[in-house]
Amino acid sequence: MNASTEAPAVIHTHIDLLGEKYGGQALSCNDEFFAEASNMVKREEPVFIADKYTDRGKWMDGWESRRRRTEGHDWCILRLGVPGRIKAFDVNTTHFRGNAPAQVSIEGYIGTTDPGSDAEWQTILEVSDVSPHSHNFFEIDNAERWTHLRLNILPDGGVARLRVYGEPIPDWSTLLTGEVVDLAACTNGGRAVDCSDMFFSPMNNLLAPGRGINMGDGWETRRRRTPGKDWIIVRLGTPGKIARLLVDTCHFKGNYPDTVSLEGTVSDSDGVPAEDAEWVTILDQVKTEAHTEHYYQEELQNTDVKYTHVRLNIFPDGGVSRLRVYGYPELD
Repeated sequence: MNASTEAPAVIHTHIDLLGEKYGGQALSCNDEFFAEASNMVKREEPVFIADKYTDRGKWMDGWESRRRRTEGHDWCILRLGVPGRIKAFDVNTTHFRGNAPAQVSIEGYIGTTDPGSDAEWQTILEVSDVSPHSHNFFEIDNAERWTHLRLNILPDGGVARLRVYGEPIPDWSTLLTGEVVDLAACTNGGRAVDCSDMFFSPMNNLLAPGRGINMGDGWETRRRRTPGKDWIIVRLGTPGKIARLLVDTCHFKGNYPDTVSLEGTVSDSDGVPAEDAEWVTILDQVKTEAHTEHYYQEELQNTDVKYTHVRLNIFPDGGVSRLRVYGYPELD
């Protein structure tokens, strides 16, 4: 498969299943002489510091093995933070100019425990050329729910970051009857599928675990200079009845929305509902405050419907760190 330097659309509508903030980890590798494999899952973009060296050589912000003098290739085993269906890889070799691999391949594993030496690995990405100092994107057509990956670099070299964009597939079998869960959480399969604007930060930050670490770890739109509002549509991880909401403006102190509201709809679409979809008010327009967790329960209406999608409206613009949609899942 040939790599593309043009980012596919899925990187804006899907999450990085391997991301550090979701719990992704590098478990083991055959060699990390120059730089640790754990760097590949870091949330920050890779950096280059020209005059920084270690006792082993040039410091690099990525995983880098020594120069191979024998047959074979180097490899790293990683655990996805969120098991799921993979849609695209980004093998990022930024700053690796004369020391990037010539080729890579990626295999997958499915299991409830970490793979051992006798694990059965399945090919997801066949051996493919990659370019140095580049984002190497590969779109994937595979329906499996993967839990672990093995990145093979041929024959050796360095990779700055590995991003694994996909759809989380939660294990609902562990859910207790009548248990309230966050239907919108990305770890439960929730996904932001469309928004009016995400100029400053990606829309799926809104559904990430924990509180935002800074203003960039949320969803923020540009300053609106025309009438109207901004909005974001979230496909819930599973249909369900909504019991309470949390709208968190953590870190948004001078740019939080003036007011917010929430609507819901029922749609067969896995992505954006049809243009003629009927949206029902769940939360009327209410005032918000800076850097605050806003809880809503008594204020909610039309909570007897099993919604598949919700739409958060922010007036007129601004930033929201997290949205939690707590409710009762409707499982098949």
